[in-house]
Amino acid sequence: MAERILKQPNRVIKPEEPLISSGLIDSFSLVDLALIVEDEFGVRIDDSELNADTFDTLDALVKLIESRK
Repeated sequence: MAERILKQPNRVIKPEEPLISSGLIDSFSLVDLALIVEDEFGVRIDDSELNADTFDTLDALVKLIESRK
């Protein structure tokens, strides 16, 4: 993710690190991230889920993916 979304291949993102609220990713990157998650994990993400509640941390994103499997 760091390489594809942040363009920082050596960046390590901790599971609890804020992505959106810290400004690490913006709304355009959020859409890109959602598309990557849909492709990589075969899950559908509704447009209404593209928000900081669902995507602000990797932990939150994992919970979303696991709830769809």
